[in-house]
Amino acid sequence: MATIYEVADKAGVSLSTVSRVLNGKTTVNPALKAKVEEAMLALNYRPNSIARSLATSRSDSVGILVSELNSPFFGDLMQAVELTLRAADKHVIITVGHNNLETEQDAVEFLIGRNCDAIIMHAEAMSDEYLKTLNSSRLPISLVNRQVDGVGEGCIVLDNEKGGYLATQHLISLGHKNIGYISGPSDKCDANQRLAGHKRALKEAGIAFTPNLVFEGSYTEEDGKAGLLELLSGDSPFSALVCANDWMASGAMSCARDLGMNLPQDLSIVGFDDAVFAHHVFPRLTTVSNPISDMAAMSARHILNVVYGYKDEVQTLFQPSLIIRESTMAYEA
Repeated sequence: MATIYEVADKAGVSLSTVSRVLNGKTTVNPALKAKVEEAMLALNYRPNSIARSLATSRSDSVGILVSELNSPFFGDLMQAVELTLRAADKHVIITVGHNNLETEQDAVEFLIGRNCDAIIMHAEAMSDEYLKTLNSSRLPISLVNRQVDGVGEGCIVLDNEKGGYLATQHLISLGHKNIGYISGPSDKCDANQRLAGHKRALKEAGIAFTPNLVFEGSYTEEDGKAGLLELLSGDSPFSALVCANDWMASGAMSCARDLGMNLPQDLSIVGFDDAVFAHHVFPRLTTVSNPISDMAAMSARHILNVVYGYKDEVQTLFQPSLIIRESTMAYEA
């Protein structure tokens, strides 16, 4: 197989000229560019990743850092990034942070050590200051569903507060006034924003916020079950329940059925994310959309712009929408 050096020799040009041609630079003399392209054709040369790295000082690889792998949410994120970058002839290297500061930072150092040109991440443990420094002095980053001042268009976020508001406002519109809430972890930005939206909907409706009707979970199905049991054991009755993601909603629905409850007659339930299973559970889950695939693809486009010179338009703020299915119904006293 021909090498970049053989192309330069056959074309009678410098290695840097071949590099500029391979990198799509417009500053190359048209006559020299033609010589390089003719040499590539004659030698049946196809630039591989190593050759491109030599030619462009880039690896054409982008790191992905996610919190976990065993989740449809992160599966959709990784697939969207990979498809978008592969269409641009780039590759991905995936690491997992497990919501742990040391593990996340180790993952970042691993990706830097693999000469990644940039990192796309969904990470919560690392501080804003660390991420700003990383982006400004080491390599470009893009954050999915997290806003950090100083990263600019690299932050691709969902209006989580609005999503929390839509979920609770829907139940209020059905006549529910006593509404339980199973939140995500309080150290996660999106969880706090969704809870804030829940509180705003209650306040607008003149309904007092009841701390006893809130259970802090960790976005797992098991915490949906534990949360419902905890709320039911309290002294504050409720006819509806908002869960900060669909996994917890699924757990709460399963637990409710185990307790002999009829859904939604005995309890209306709303989730968040519109996970793939939301329209397969029974009853089908009313939820709030979280366009994670679109957001992840947009993060990849941002990296293509910043690192590889693309000129795509980047949308930084995405809007959620309410998806009404059969897990909610009008309150009946």
